[in-house]
Amino acid sequence: MSTRRAFIKQGGMTAGGLAAATVLGSSMLPGVTGSSKRQPGMKSFKITKMFADPVTYEMEPFPIALGVMTHLDNAFVTIVLENGIEGYGEAAPIMTINGENQQTILGTLNSCREFIVGQDINNYRSIAYTLKSAFWAQSAARCAIEMALLDAYTKTLEIPFYRFLGGTETRIETDYTISLVPAEEAKKQAVHLAAEGFRVIKAKVGINLTEDIDRVLAIRDGAPECGILIDANQGYSAKTALRFINEVVSHGIYPVMFEQPVLKSDLAGMKYVRDNTEIMVGADESVFTRADAINIVRTGCADAINIKLMKSGIIESLDIAAVARSANLKLMIGCMVETNLGLGCAVHFAAGVGGFDFIDLDPSFDASECPVKGGPVYSAPYWTIGPEAGLGFTGRQ
Repeated sequence: MSTRRAFIKQGGMTAGGLAAATVLGSSMLPGVTGSSKRQPGMKSFKITKMFADPVTYEMEPFPIALGVMTHLDNAFVTIVLENGIEGYGEAAPIMTINGENQQTILGTLNSCREFIVGQDINNYRSIAYTLKSAFWAQSAARCAIEMALLDAYTKTLEIPFYRFLGGTETRIETDYTISLVPAEEAKKQAVHLAAEGFRVIKAKVGINLTEDIDRVLAIRDGAPECGILIDANQGYSAKTALRFINEVVSHGIYPVMFEQPVLKSDLAGMKYVRDNTEIMVGADESVFTRADAINIVRTGCADAINIKLMKSGIIESLDIAAVARSANLKLMIGCMVETNLGLGCAVHFAAGVGGFDFIDLDPSFDASECPVKGGPVYSAPYWTIGPEAGLGFTGRQ
């Protein structure tokens, strides 16, 4: 019997294979029955329209161990309810991380429009579960839909999204990332970031051991009072990662975390690094699902988990956070290359759930380049959430 899993395996995790897989995935979606029951007293609001549009911006080259990003090629989702409320969502793919690109995301979104239109917004969770069963590989596309659903739902409830999640705080503090730039440039950026008030700087490494060490030393020289979070983006072998971190420590630098030092599948290698250094080790690309998080706990290979909504979707991310907390692991929240819409949702998530020890939500674009206006306000190094319902975005700009 032909299955979607077999189809993807046969076609490969390529842009074309994933785009074609959306056709098979859409055939697995059930029809709109309207049979789901709602709680007494809850108003029923049907989804009447769904739009999916590409969002593309040029950006300064941003090199990391997985490649150089020069464009933001995302997708913007709008869900309209019968009461006129609009919910907004963003999909931000990085092909080398989640196997998606703008083309495959738009294909997924267009494939599931017929299923979503006509659904009751109160059934956002069952909608998300159904989409995951059909489009399990398209996490960023599903995240955009969940974001739009929950934005519309909490607007209907007339509460901010962070309060819906628990309302822990209204302001969070982010770090700022320095990419794979020469040491001299890294020092200049570090001086500037420290002057802006950043207390933690994230350093990308994972390509050249000597240059990586020089970059970290330069950041320390430029911002001696700042903590340094190191992210290898899977760039090292276990032995090279350990050599790198030992060299950094030998210079009197004790990073607040060493994130994803080895390949995402090499949990034994990650455990080797963790077992042989006093520096906290974090798992990022190794965790997409709650099952992945459980595997991190089971193997004892990391001290922290980096949650990214685009890797997992919002509802799955809540489950990952619960797994991490139950095992006494630290929580981090990060991002792909997103506009303020995607970042704003992550801000609400972190502020609502609470307990995040590491926050990596530095913006890559000005607020005016976001497809919608409003949302959490960024003033380095803080994000502040206003009283507006939903994610706080008020309309297209």
